[in-house]
Amino acid sequence: MPAIQQLTTANHVLAVLSRPAYRRMQSGLDPVELNYGQVLYEPKGTIDHVYFPVDSLVSLLTAVDDQRNLEVGMVGNEGMVGMPMVLGISVSAVRALVQGSGTALRMTAARFRAEFKKNIVLQQALFRYTHLLMAQVSQTAACNRFHPAEARLARWLLMTSDRLHTNEFHLTQEFLAHMLGIRRVGVTKAARNLEQRKLIAYSRGAIRILERKRLEAAACSCYRIVRNLQDDA
Repeated sequence: MPAIQQLTTANHVLAVLSRPAYRRMQSGLDPVELNYGQVLYEPKGTIDHVYFPVDSLVSLLTAVDDQRNLEVGMVGNEGMVGMPMVLGISVSAVRALVQGSGTALRMTAARFRAEFKKNIVLQQALFRYTHLLMAQVSQTAACNRFHPAEARLARWLLMTSDRLHTNEFHLTQEFLAHMLGIRRVGVTKAARNLEQRKLIAYSRGAIRILERKRLEAAACSCYRIVRNLQDDA
């Protein structure tokens, strides 16, 4: 595993810390491996740790009913998992599910609370990220309501690629159906249409983006709206 200094600078929130603030936080940050399918929090569950993803990806899911969950946001190395702690709340409203395996830096909730109170730069970075995450969540809600499955799938693949820094990942139809809030047959049809247009290759759960620029053109406007906000932050 890379040195903790490299991991810290790879996360955009931690990368803005001053050297003294970084040294103070360093002893409380533990590198951990997050595995695909791992649940970090459940709704109404206590937040015992916060996570700063490095090359991992975490989906935020809200319950539709006893059987179904819908993704409302995703967190990569641009942010932190456990954002209610920024508001002084230690209970999660969503399920935090690891979507992309990789490394994260973990800190106990108690240590984070203490660091957050005395670190103005960390506060500012997380307030900015709160704004970005709220914008992403609201845009995703509108996207799920108004845009067709094919455009939503293209948007979702691009957002995932941005955070995992790869054009190839392994995802089952069932997983994608949960993420997009559509039935598996809808995922199959949308993926097949993108594949026929030679934008992606899709086989046995492996998805590879072939033509990124054209996939961006096929995606709904939500992708560029959220991306522009992140780039401008």
